[in-house]
Amino acid sequence: MNSIKKYIAEFIGTGVLVVGGCGTAVAVNTVTHGFGGPTPTAATIIAISLAFGLSIVAMAYSIGNVSGCHINPAVSLGMLVSGKMKVKDFFGYIIAQFLGATAGAAGLWLVFGSNQSLGANGYGDSSALHIGAVGAGIVEVVLTFIFVLLILGVTSKAENSKIAGLVIGLTLVFVHLIGIAFTGTSVNPARSFGPAILQGGVALRQLYVFIIAPLVGAVIAGLVHKFLIAEKS
Repeated sequence: MNSIKKYIAEFIGTGVLVVGGCGTAVAVNTVTHGFGGPTPTAATIIAISLAFGLSIVAMAYSIGNVSGCHINPAVSLGMLVSGKMKVKDFFGYIIAQFLGATAGAAGLWLVFGSNQSLGANGYGDSSALHIGAVGAGIVEVVLTFIFVLLILGVTSKAENSKIAGLVIGLTLVFVHLIGIAFTGTSVNPARSFGPAILQGGVALRQLYVFIIAPLVGAVIAGLVHKFLIAEKS
């Protein structure tokens, strides 16, 4: 029963992340530039970054005591690699996360009345900086590495539990501020999957980058964290 509760929490949390973050991206871009794929402005970048970060903070303090509030397959993979998660729970978590993200994207489709733009990530013409697939992959690996390494570090000490959600949320704001102009910022395969699978077209064809790259970054972060902890001990 406890495992089921964890999976339900991850489903809800990932859905909220997509609704809050991607929903804000669609809304502010629609208001400021019209429906479609606009070039982000400083104001929209800040608004979207805050939406993703605050979504994490809200979920961390509501479901964190149930599942740990991973709401991201890359975070779960980093936990697995670093030895902080069991294989059984890992697969349960990522299934719940992908389903939650898809449900969140479906909710946005219902609200906005269109699947033309659901906050999907992209490169090439779908990138504000027109970065290529390789560049997008590098950006996502690096940003995910930073994000997951921070999570592994801040959650490694029990005394950090009261501030961990806030620190993680602020770090997600940070990586979005860096990455939005490049790829829209994924660092989360589930967050990319939900919008892309329903939006289809270019977003779906480019999805592989935003599945693979964050997972690579997470593996590297998990191994580095494990090495640093082993060295310390």
